[in-house]
Amino acid sequence: MTYIYAIILAIIEGLTEYLPVSSTGHMIIASSFMKIASDDFTKLFTIVIQLGAILSVVVLYWKRFFQGLDFYYKLFVAFLPAVVLGLLLNDVIDQLLESPVTVAISLIIGGFILLKVDDWFKSNEKYDSENPLEHTEISYLTALKIGFFQCLAMIPGTSRSGASIVGGMTQKLNRKTAAEFSFFLAVPTMFGATAKKLYDYYKAGFELSSDQINFLIVGNIIAFIVALIAIKSFIDYLSKKGFKIFGYYRIILGISLLIIHFFIYKLSL
Repeated sequence: MTYIYAIILAIIEGLTEYLPVSSTGHMIIASSFMKIASDDFTKLFTIVIQLGAILSVVVLYWKRFFQGLDFYYKLFVAFLPAVVLGLLLNDVIDQLLESPVTVAISLIIGGFILLKVDDWFKSNEKYDSENPLEHTEISYLTALKIGFFQCLAMIPGTSRSGASIVGGMTQKLNRKTAAEFSFFLAVPTMFGATAKKLYDYYKAGFELSSDQINFLIVGNIIAFIVALIAIKSFIDYLSKKGFKIFGYYRIILGISLLIIHFFIYKLSL
């Protein structure tokens, strides 16, 4: 890895972590073109720089993190499915992290879902003056169900934010509430993934060099700054316009990736 590669990957992380387009998928695509996707430090880097993106949520929504223990209990309930399935499927996930084809197919499938999701859950956006909490109230059962939807993102290219937002909308939450809960859920999820990845890295006998530590510092700072901008822009856009543009983007990117992959594959024969 070089500083240029680290900066590019961090920008991609910050831009895509909270959008329903799959940050992991984009970083796999980018690192594959850089020819560093299979490198152990690259896999660590793409996970650890999520800490910068986590901090952006805490900074933007800091008041929400002081609203009582009930908020944290619900986040914990939503986080549990990812803990269990993440531990069980860790080796499978690592193998998928090197597969651009898996990313492309997931992007396309998710894209078609996003094209329809606004129509499927149109009633969620209606405001009822007699019941103002409708479509904004999150129960423990709702939190758990969102947590299971989030686990779909263990397939690279699916999008953690996209899966959890759609999961929230299936539970009759409006787009804004579902998106914000997805942001909050990212904090324990990505922190846990980072801790697990660092543990596995050291357990495998690897040690971080001074350059690698600098890459991680730079990556987290850039991911933090870019994510701040991306979150605010996404919430404003999502509330007004919905998901369709992200659906079209995913489909175009997925098809382009498949074409490029099979073109390169044929050239190598």
